[in-house]
Amino acid sequence: MRIGVSLVPNAGDYEKLVELAAAADRAGLDLIGIQDHPYQRRFLDTWMLIADLLARTERITVFPDVANLPLRPPAMMAKAAASLDAMSGGRFELGLGAGAMWDRIATMGGPRRSPGEGVDALSEAIDVIRLGWSGEESVSYSGHHYAVDGFEPGPPPTHSIGIWLGAYKPRMLRLVGEKADGWIPSVFYRDNTPESLGEAGRVIDEAARSAGRDPAAITRLWNIGGDHSAEALSTWSREQNVDGFVFWIDAEDRGAALERVEQLAGLRAELG
Repeated sequence: MRIGVSLVPNAGDYEKLVELAAAADRAGLDLIGIQDHPYQRRFLDTWMLIADLLARTERITVFPDVANLPLRPPAMMAKAAASLDAMSGGRFELGLGAGAMWDRIATMGGPRRSPGEGVDALSEAIDVIRLGWSGEESVSYSGHHYAVDGFEPGPPPTHSIGIWLGAYKPRMLRLVGEKADGWIPSVFYRDNTPESLGEAGRVIDEAARSAGRDPAAITRLWNIGGDHSAEALSTWSREQNVDGFVFWIDAEDRGAALERVEQLAGLRAELG
């Protein structure tokens, strides 16, 4: 059972975020997720913060929760991910999303896509990113949304980076089953319940089997808020097929946030 924390990259909380990351690392937590909304004026750049936190920690994995694909071209994202993984000794994973808040994305020069276009672009991006990690001397790809021609990827990642999709609707869920290494939705967000996400996970399973893949090989992590007992988490893990939980933490109240990290470390130990 993996337990982690999800941090909001508020620039005003930078020193607290560094302290929380170090505390989570020392406490034996498994993951730090950083949400990626570049158009939020109060936020630091997620990828720069991830690089900083990886440099200040020793064992914990850090990942974008989830990366904003429309504002981060996949070939460059592959290069950045491979670099972070190499520099950290294999402690980076890639949470990836199709995009949302399209009007805000457009203010930064990004595309304004329909939901269907977003899924199609994400599928293409996964292909480009995997080519970028292939170790091949030169790769090419021609899609409707993304293309590379003679791209020289460079050194591959230190470990096999997982691509974890933030997905809720049927086409996105099927894409998880067909192509992704993991799934990271948020429970108790909008109308999502443990039971509804359990049903969504079964859509992923069916798509994986149809694609000739083993559903058990797909990592399942839930972003989650609030206080939940080890018994509740264990029940969800067993009944809804969840591998771990990433808890939202508000860094504004330093003392409460550090206490929460210690509570989660205890919860992880209890879950085993």
